[in-house]
Amino acid sequence: MATVTFRDETATGKPVIEWEVSGLPEQMTVRELIRLRVREEVARHNARPGNRFHGLVRPDDAEAELNGYRLREPRRIDWERQAEIAEHAFLTNGFFVLAGERQVEELDEVVDLTADPDLVFIKLVALAGG
Repeated sequence: MATVTFRDETATGKPVIEWEVSGLPEQMTVRELIRLRVREEVARHNARPGNRFHGLVRPDDAEAELNGYRLREPRRIDWERQAEIAEHAFLTNGFFVLAGERQVEELDEVVDLTADPDLVFIKLVALAGG
């Protein structure tokens, strides 16, 4: 069984948030890891729904804010819908993932969690006027 560390960083490498999930298989696809990450962060939110959601991607009907998203009203979030949004964002370069020191590029790429237990997620922000 493996333990993976999920870490969000800015484009300049500054850590934003980090947490671990243990009891995982030794190998998982990037798709499985993204879905796991999204399910975990949505479960945390749904345990105590509030006006802000701190997650990888923006929920439907939410506004982007610094380090999170503002919901119109406190509500539970559907993790499967969030996972779909996250997969699409990965495919359209909304964020990228580093496994160890290398960038993973395909959803079906297998990551060896015994060799690369640290996953870094870096969100890309569109430039104004670009």
